[in-house]
Amino acid sequence: VQLQASGGGLVQAGGSLRLACRASMRAFSTTDMGWFRQAPGKEREFVAANSWSGDSYYADSVKGRFTISRDNAENSVYLQMNSLKPEDTAVYYCAADRDYSGFYSVAKFYDYWGHGTQVTVSS
Repeated sequence: VQLQASGGGLVQAGGSLRLACRASMRAFSTTDMGWFRQAPGKEREFVAANSWSGDSYYADSVKGRFTISRDNAENSVYLQMNSLKPEDTAVYYCAADRDYSGFYSVAKFYDYWGHGTQVTVSS
């Protein structure tokens, strides 16, 4: 299983970015997918998740600004990030949970991780 994240970059506060994560795996359509981020000197934190059944979950810090979606035909999950803030600056990782743990916001329950893509928001 390989997860390849892309779409990061440098953007001004208030701007938008769309991250993409393409998964090389079977049964993507029945896999829970999540996005996490890690800022320098901080622990990795949950951002958003999309269950295989279509439910979406968000960290309070991004609710109303970020939207997670998926395209099963493309084996891809996306994170649309709007109204970006400097505190959103981090490396963003996509992850896959194939065991249906239901613990969408807990990193240790995800089985596979991508290498991450850098998002930098300038003030």
